[in-house]
Amino acid sequence: MSEIDTVLLDRDGTVIVDEHYLCDPARVRLLPGAGQALARLADAGMRLFVVSNQSGIGRGYFSQADHLAVQARLLELLNDHGVGLTGDAFCPHAPDAACSCRKPGLGQWEALRASHGLDAAHTAVIGDKASDVAFGKNLGAAVTVLVLTGHGVQEAQRLGLPTLAGEAMDLPPGGGSPKHPWPDVLARDLAAAVERIVGK
Repeated sequence: MSEIDTVLLDRDGTVIVDEHYLCDPARVRLLPGAGQALARLADAGMRLFVVSNQSGIGRGYFSQADHLAVQARLLELLNDHGVGLTGDAFCPHAPDAACSCRKPGLGQWEALRASHGLDAAHTAVIGDKASDVAFGKNLGAAVTVLVLTGHGVQEAQRLGLPTLAGEAMDLPPGGGSPKHPWPDVLARDLAAAVERIVGK
């Protein structure tokens, strides 16, 4: 694995508990161990970004202001662990909008790359959905990780991944299909994913 200096994180189901169409800041809860895991990445000097699909905006379930309020609460919770995000991006569109920013499309990556000078060869992507994995593969990330929190267990089954042995494990390259590729690493949760990245 090449040296990682940037980590792109899905939000719901990866960093925080996945509440269906979350729009209430009071309901934002970090997943167990997530704050400490991100603190470890920050202490290692890595830049942290959250990239998320927020189709509830495009579907009319909540407003962009609601999303930003949730994001502000997330930042407060991370600050309690001494963690700050370098930046974030989100797609507000419904799935049928045919936009370029909904993961696994690369609009969010292109925006962050342009504004922060990111290099895919030194970037890791962590998420709980197959779309996060495909997003990472599409941008050419150095490593992609599927965590078994949030939707991760169902997504791992859908992708036909082997059963996790231990806290995290590397998967053979080239698994899956071009549209639904396998991740490079399967991890029990964000803490296990971070250990795999930092411990390499």
